[in-house]
Amino acid sequence: MRLLPCGDRAILVEVADAAERRRLDATLRRRPLPGTVEHVPGARTVLVVATTPNALPGIAATLHDLVLDEDDSPHQSDEVVVEVSYDGPDLQSVATHLGITPAEVVARHTGQDWTVQFAGFAPGFAYLSGSEGGLDVPRRESPRTRIPAGSVGLAGPYSGIYPRPSPGGWQLVGRSDIRLWDPDRDPPALLTPGRRVRFVEVSP
Repeated sequence: MRLLPCGDRAILVEVADAAERRRLDATLRRRPLPGTVEHVPGARTVLVVATTPNALPGIAATLHDLVLDEDDSPHQSDEVVVEVSYDGPDLQSVATHLGITPAEVVARHTGQDWTVQFAGFAPGFAYLSGSEGGLDVPRRESPRTRIPAGSVGLAGPYSGIYPRPSPGGWQLVGRSDIRLWDPDRDPPALLTPGRRVRFVEVSP
């Protein structure tokens, strides 16, 4: 681990890869460190936020000696089912890039388990990784200035759902009516790190 100061109340922990980040995330969820408010996982980092600046030295020392749990199973086992109409404007280009048919793109997307790895970009936006892969595509060369809420996209090894209208460069393969962000819900984000997701095809 590499520990980097982040402001006066946080430490950014850099790890070797996503697998180690999952283990660190799972360990901190099972055994929260004394003096911490929360921790926020990223692609290969975990931000650990302290209650006060004075708590940082003790947190850093604990992190240095922390033994990570071998089991990185997500803390949330309940599965979220996302119904998707696979009529996105980039479905054909994704299929062409992968050398398969649009129907096979849909079959690969719905035929594997997805897990929320981390959140970011916009409130409620989750980066999902698939259990089988096979859908790794580049972002669009020219991002769109406005993507409708509920758009289901692919970028690199991840899939994601836009929680609200926003610019973006992901390849859009479908759309969903699911409500991802609700300030009156606890927690407001439906898809939090560790949660399982399954995509189901429905008629447009």
